[in-house]
Amino acid sequence: MKNVSPLCHTPPMGWNSWNTFSWNINADLIKSSADKMIETGLAEAGYEYIVIDDCWSEKQRVNGRLVPDHEKFPDGIKSVADYVHSKGLKFGIYSCAGTHTCAGYPGSFEHEFEDAETFAEWGVDYLKYDYCYKPETADGANLYKRMGMALRNCGRDIVFSACNWGKDDVHSWIRESGANLFRSTGDIQDNWESVKRIALSQIGKECCSGVYCHNDMDMLVVGMHGNSDNEWIADVVGGCTDTEYKTHFALWAIMNSPLMIGCDIRKMSDETKEILTNKDIIAINQDIECRGPYCIKQWNNPENVFALIKPLSGGDYAIGMFNFGDKTNEMSLQFFDIGLPYTSGRGLEIYDCCKHETIGIFTERLCVQIPSHDCMMYRAKVVKA
Repeated sequence: MKNVSPLCHTPPMGWNSWNTFSWNINADLIKSSADKMIETGLAEAGYEYIVIDDCWSEKQRVNGRLVPDHEKFPDGIKSVADYVHSKGLKFGIYSCAGTHTCAGYPGSFEHEFEDAETFAEWGVDYLKYDYCYKPETADGANLYKRMGMALRNCGRDIVFSACNWGKDDVHSWIRESGANLFRSTGDIQDNWESVKRIALSQIGKECCSGVYCHNDMDMLVVGMHGNSDNEWIADVVGGCTDTEYKTHFALWAIMNSPLMIGCDIRKMSDETKEILTNKDIIAINQDIECRGPYCIKQWNNPENVFALIKPLSGGDYAIGMFNFGDKTNEMSLQFFDIGLPYTSGRGLEIYDCCKHETIGIFTERLCVQIPSHDCMMYRAKVVKA
């Protein structure tokens, strides 16, 4: 019996080509992005996967096998994977549970085992597995079980990223398919309304995520600012503000979503880099216990303002406070509601994860004013007050 090490104890972190480049990908882009992952400090911050999304293959199989587009990848996929590995990073690729991918390239339907073997031969470490062009009468859960089995028996550890967009009650069956993460939402767009809609859709589903199988709220749009080859993803007014990107990153982090960068990391602004490499917020996402947060809404403004509370290993708590409203609003977190009554003689020592400093010890409640579309991210320690 082979000894396979467990994959994805915590949510994976990396970069994916789709949000910015869509179909306009090639070997040079992937290699230069791997270079920048190292040069910018993203790898040091924990990002390790470089993932090619759709449109990497020829439109037809050859002798039943997937083959790379000879113009985009003239030296094949393995040479790109080898280059990524030479940087100390891991390499990912894309396929689909249907007969074709979303962009019309060959899918892995009824080719699961041979495709898994091909990916293993190429040195793939991560497979994003989409859901387009699934035959109507084919059972989606079974298709993911099939690829899960194929990957587990291909001779190589490959992270299985199931991407069925939250369809078919995926939360109820995805863990037993063998997937390491699962998309629970539709595709993200580079605008505030999309970020807000996705985040709200996942409140209440925290129990569906855990170690080895993480709820994927889609790839990050942090730092894109409307720059995408895909008009549907891009936003005509220039994407989000840096404040909205900060809030987006904090939400994905505290809600235990994988952190897969979608911007062009070769052209990151200082503000984008600061958001993506925030070690204190990343530590909340990568906490070894992978416990989901619970939500407490502001009593007099529940539609716009809420807090997410996440238990961390070692006794600390992550507290994220979010204002989805269009003006500055108050969030007052009553400690009684998170299990800390005043009569306990204890309070919370609050560390600000954006300012990277302790702001004080608080008893009974923490009350803050949050600017529009902004957030506060704290790490709290229970102390005697």
